[in-house]
Amino acid sequence: MVVALLATSVLGLRGANEPRRAHLSSDLVAHVAQHTKARARVIVRGSEAGLDALAARHRLQIVAHLSGAAVVLANSAELEALSAESAIDNLSGDAVVRPSMSVSNQSTAADQTRAGKPGLLGIGAIPGVNGQGIGVAVVDSGIAGHSALANKVVANISFVSGDSSVNDGFGHGTHVAGIIAGNAGSAKNVTSLYTGGIAPGVQLVNVRVLGNDGSGHVSDVINALEWVIAHKQQYNIRVINLSLGHPVMESCTTDPLCQEVGKAVQAGIVVAAAAGNYGMSADGKTILGGIASPGNSPYAITVGALNTWSTVARTDDTVATFSSRGPTAYDLAVKPDVAAPGVKIISLQANNSLLPTLYPTIHVAGTGTNAYMYLSGSSMAAPMVSGGVALLLQGTPGLTPSQVKLAVQNGATFMADAGLMGGGAGSVNFWASRKIAANGLTGSLLNTVVGGLATTTSGASFWDAGTLGFRLYGGLGIRLLSALEAPLVWLNPSLLHYGDLNLIGLTNPLASIQPKRLQYGGLAAYCDYETILWGTSMRDASGQTILWGTSGNDETILWGTTATSPDAR
Repeated sequence: MVVALLATSVLGLRGANEPRRAHLSSDLVAHVAQHTKARARVIVRGSEAGLDALAARHRLQIVAHLSGAAVVLANSAELEALSAESAIDNLSGDAVVRPSMSVSNQSTAADQTRAGKPGLLGIGAIPGVNGQGIGVAVVDSGIAGHSALANKVVANISFVSGDSSVNDGFGHGTHVAGIIAGNAGSAKNVTSLYTGGIAPGVQLVNVRVLGNDGSGHVSDVINALEWVIAHKQQYNIRVINLSLGHPVMESCTTDPLCQEVGKAVQAGIVVAAAAGNYGMSADGKTILGGIASPGNSPYAITVGALNTWSTVARTDDTVATFSSRGPTAYDLAVKPDVAAPGVKIISLQANNSLLPTLYPTIHVAGTGTNAYMYLSGSSMAAPMVSGGVALLLQGTPGLTPSQVKLAVQNGATFMADAGLMGGGAGSVNFWASRKIAANGLTGSLLNTVVGGLATTTSGASFWDAGTLGFRLYGGLGIRLLSALEAPLVWLNPSLLHYGDLNLIGLTNPLASIQPKRLQYGGLAAYCDYETILWGTSMRDASGQTILWGTSGNDETILWGTTATSPDAR
């Protein structure tokens, strides 16, 4: 079956006797309405042979072959003819996308957090922070020398079997490090698209576990985490970034990598983990239950990827199609915990590394040790949170990992269309979280301004080992925290109801959302059953089956990025 790579689509209304037509994205609907001979770039999905035959039949030019799709040029009349093809379900425009790290700094409110708030005569002031003095361990493919990281890396060690080099021959770890702590000044005369990391004042600890091909082993990561725990005091390591993972093959209670993450958190270190990139199958079907390990650990702050569509405002943000969704395999826990920008993120390019060699189009600007490239993936979202956490910890050094998670989740903006299983408590807002970290939880939701628009916090937090979803369906899974209870929970997070969705305020709007939609967002509309259980039969608007589970069954760590974005607009 040939279908389109669908992003935003418009369902045309038609009578019972009108012929079936493919759904068009909104830009293509407008193109048809113009009755123009100008040709638009159109993405059509299918096999290479099928698409070649389709193009020949309609006398269309194919300008690019994608994985399971192609880009054709079509005018208004040709688009109408294509939409009448019985084998085509959807057609999407090959829209122009504009990557920008500066959008990430603003859309997460990291810029406001670094600036702080003066207060009247100093009363109520919240000082600006940049992560100064906080150690962040980047457990990845290494960190290469780069102008934007000068004097930022305080320790280097390799756990790659048979390879003691700490350099980044793959290119992933350097990119991650730049998202966390890169210096904007290095890009001043090179590109305006990189405006620095989230927390440029942090000190980085380079812990290499992935080889030059971007893969490694669970055992190497476990050894690396053991080393980080042992050297926590020496480098003031308060945060570990894990932009890596593998398919879940057992409960988090027995998964050795999850167990090690729990050990690190119990030692007082916050662990930010990528949710994974198992949100969509190769043929374009949505996947549920694709959270990767160690993102399935209840101790980790698991981060899904957002597409900001290169705007600062949050009104158009969506969860990236590739971003893994919950519930977790085996345990059926609600994950991710939050979401952060992860599509076409501009950061640092490691000199002579594999990624830009394999995918030269990801290069943005610069040369040698001052080059920049973009990547997409939950691997890019996790370091956004690692940097944000460093900001919180500098401002309030006594925070525990549990309090950090409370601040990050409660300060986020809930994404109704993504639901808890797609975006967790919502899109991170570090300025709101900074206020919570400085002043504690109250009985009211916070309002901040992001991108010129008022943004209300979710006031939501959860710690789930696999019971929250069932409790929500049973009407028992929501706990409303009053103005008296919220401050007590902040001071003693053990008072948080594990297995419940803890909501700030007795009238929190999330409490009124129907349980199925609260958990699954827009996907809930495609299930006839009131309760969505693992394996429930679901079909999306175009009739495609929504899949459950993940692909892959080996122990190899996946580097977890995609060089190109499957999202289109």
